[in-house]
Amino acid sequence: MSVKLLLVGCGNMGFAMLDGWVRSGKLVPGEVFAIEPNEALRERAAKLGVAVAASADDVPAGIDPTVVIFAVKPQMMRDVVPAYRRFTDKAAFVSIAAGTGVAALESLLGSDVPIIRCMPNTPAAIGKGMMVVYANGSVSAETKAFVSELLSASGEVAEIDDERLMDAVTAVSGSGPAYVFHFIECLAAAGEKAGLPAEVAKLLAMQTVYGAASLARESGEEPGRLREQVTSPNGTTAAALGVLMGGDRLKSLVADAVEAARARGEELGKS
Repeated sequence: MSVKLLLVGCGNMGFAMLDGWVRSGKLVPGEVFAIEPNEALRERAAKLGVAVAASADDVPAGIDPTVVIFAVKPQMMRDVVPAYRRFTDKAAFVSIAAGTGVAALESLLGSDVPIIRCMPNTPAAIGKGMMVVYANGSVSAETKAFVSELLSASGEVAEIDDERLMDAVTAVSGSGPAYVFHFIECLAAAGEKAGLPAEVAKLLAMQTVYGAASLARESGEEPGRLREQVTSPNGTTAAALGVLMGGDRLKSLVADAVEAARARGEELGKS
């Protein structure tokens, strides 16, 4: 079989990535073989036209993937990964398991095996994610390009050359969606407190964050410049920003939050 990619795990993130590859045309179904022990999830993947199996033992002889991607829970990695050592002669390996470092993967697969660690975030499920990758020294430029092209179906892709920065990546883009969701909650609650009906306040909050983020992404302007364009001297926005920005209040709070997440990630990595 002409399989380019072996996908291990078809849960929410794994399936979202698979769906993105097929829908975007980056891979045709016949180039993918998916492994998923859960029958319902396996059948869902099969509906995309890819070959599926319940375990590594069920992968037929002759399957010779270019890349093996692990999309399983971090706590399952040590039990799952060793079953795929048979592919180490030719395949590169990609992990999206949070907190699982390259050294841990090398200990399971071999120190000279090409390994890429990827930190995605939840918007990847709708093709709007942020994927950050770190590759060990055995990964070729060709493989990096192939993996980046695949990941781009789920959003933007960036590369770091120091794995220690992955804790900072996790703190900003990995955990970041939760910060934004909470801001939407807070903005909606404030709107409701100001007299708006609950559903109207929720819609205003969500669409405002969505629109502002889209404008920041697409306009080419620096976020600070966009903020200045909205802020009339002595106007309503200036009054609100006086509360948020006074004494660097929000900037300091966000910095503290990111540092707390980064430190916790480092702590979990050591454990």
